[in-house]
Amino acid sequence: MRRVVCPGSFDPVTNGHLDIIGRASRQYDEVVVAVLINIEKKSLFTVEERIEMLQTVTKEYGNVRVDKFHGLLVDYCKQQEIPAIVKGLRAVSDFDYELQMAQLNYRMSGVETLFMATGPEVSFLSSSRIKEIVRYGGSVAGLVPDLVQELLVERLRG
Repeated sequence: MRRVVCPGSFDPVTNGHLDIIGRASRQYDEVVVAVLINIEKKSLFTVEERIEMLQTVTKEYGNVRVDKFHGLLVDYCKQQEIPAIVKGLRAVSDFDYELQMAQLNYRMSGVETLFMATGPEVSFLSSSRIKEIVRYGGSVAGLVPDLVQELLVERLRG
C-alpha cells in the first residue's frame, strides 16, 4: 500500500489545503492528514476541532484519514510506517523553507518529501490571511469550505 502524510496546523483548513489533499488522494492508496499539536502556538481552533473539520471536509475521499501528531514529523512517519510527506508549494518562498526541511528530514530518517504546486486558483491562500479577512468582516466564501466559513464567523465575530 502506497501511503503518504500531508502535515500541517490546518487552523483552519482552506481550499488550498484541500487542493493538495485531494490531488494526493488520487495518487496514493492512503493519505494521512496529520494535524500538528503545537503547544507553543496560540491556535484559533483546538486540535480536536481541526480534526473534526478535516474529517468532515475530506469525507468524500475514501482513502483520507485524519490524525494528530506532536514532535518531529519524521518520528510520526516512522511510527506509522509512512515513507513520504507531501507538501504544497504556493510560491518560491515556500520552496526555500520546505527544501531545507525536506533535506533535513531525509538526512534524519530517510523519509522522502514530495512537493506539489498548489493550483493557481488557490495559491494565494493561507490560514492566517483567511482569519484576518473574517476578523475584519470580509467574506471568505469560495476560499474555505462552507462549514469552515461558518465556524470562522462564529468564532471571530461572536
